[in-house]
Amino acid sequence: MSTPHGDPDDLARAPWIPGPRQAADDHADLEAAPGADTVLRGFETAGEPGPAPEPAETEPAEPEVPVLTHGVLKSLLGAWALSACSSGETKAVEDHLTSCAPCADEALRLRDAVALLHEDRDLDLDPLLRSRVLENCLGRRPARIPVPDWVTPYDAETARLDALLRDIGESEWHAPVRLKWYEEDRVVRRKATVAGVIGHLLAVDGLVSAALGLTDPLGTGVPELSPAERTEAFWAGLDRPPNRALRDPWREQSHTLIRTVSFAGRGVADLTVTYKDFALPLRDSLLERAFECWVHADDIANAVAYPYAPPSGAHLHGMIDLAARLLPAALATRRRAGLASPARHLVAAGTPGRSLHLEVEGAGGGHWYIPLDSPAAVGSAERSVAQVAMDGVEFCQLVAGHISPEEAAAGQDGDREAIRDVLSAAASLSRL
Repeated sequence: MSTPHGDPDDLARAPWIPGPRQAADDHADLEAAPGADTVLRGFETAGEPGPAPEPAETEPAEPEVPVLTHGVLKSLLGAWALSACSSGETKAVEDHLTSCAPCADEALRLRDAVALLHEDRDLDLDPLLRSRVLENCLGRRPARIPVPDWVTPYDAETARLDALLRDIGESEWHAPVRLKWYEEDRVVRRKATVAGVIGHLLAVDGLVSAALGLTDPLGTGVPELSPAERTEAFWAGLDRPPNRALRDPWREQSHTLIRTVSFAGRGVADLTVTYKDFALPLRDSLLERAFECWVHADDIANAVAYPYAPPSGAHLHGMIDLAARLLPAALATRRRAGLASPARHLVAAGTPGRSLHLEVEGAGGGHWYIPLDSPAAVGSAERSVAQVAMDGVEFCQLVAGHISPEEAAAGQDGDREAIRDVLSAAASLSRL
């Protein structure tokens, strides 16, 4: 910029305009530089005049506000949120927002959406947002081919686990996962990885696939194996350690199961699925698979520090009900193995006998009366000799073998031997 004409003393009276502020770690250099004091006064070190003062800014003129219809103003809301309107359009839109509540609400939503695009903003969303959206969609989305009610727990739990898997990084697929279950009155542990757990689910879900005539991930001609044996055989047959490549076949298998059952009609619910040592109708088998999917998803979530909520109340109730229905047979099996006290009375099938009142609290809770003397007996409130009260998620943790009967923080009243036998039978339902 050229030196202004006039008295040179005018330069000394010119308003001082400070230069750009130095960074904090540059102050030492500034103090050491020769003539730094004159630089800060707007002069060069040699005493030459610095740049002349900028002319004072004038007050900007008021923008001309165009007269626009409601429809045009509404169409400008997106551009306004992006600060892409002219000054006149901006003033027209903002004047309109003071008198139109619907447009004001829409403008607020658009501004919030635009705020997510700012580079200096943390884009990490609420970790539970995905599960809430999934739960809402699964509860409201009309399906072209309706999924039967008894399949929805499996549909929901596989979808929730898949959402978790989409969120984790490559290295987390190899994170160690501690699998735990209860066997012969002791806790059994098995080391695995996140990918290994998905391989386990893939292998055991293959039992349901085989029962429906679909492809078994273990291949054709596989001998009858228990879930644990199938898992070990699947892991042993892999060319390399389990990795994230297992996600796609597991998810495709779950989709195929749901599609096949939805097209098959009502009769398929009673199809038998054999687990080598026991069998379940398909209706209960998919509920059992939903339960295991949730339990192992929680194992994975704990391994990678990912927040994970329990199933919805209705689905949790179904899982608890299945466990309660399996308890009499599990208790009888333990008696035959000498692991439970013998039955005190002979009870004919279909008649009331001694029972334990199982009261499950919280979401999915309810009341069940567990027959104590015979699996074929009927549990009733009149013949109840003991009561156990516990939280629904805690009861499921017991059934999964994640806590022992001694660790279960249950409210107990009545026959202590019956309580011990039923809690131990609940833990014995667990397996790899």
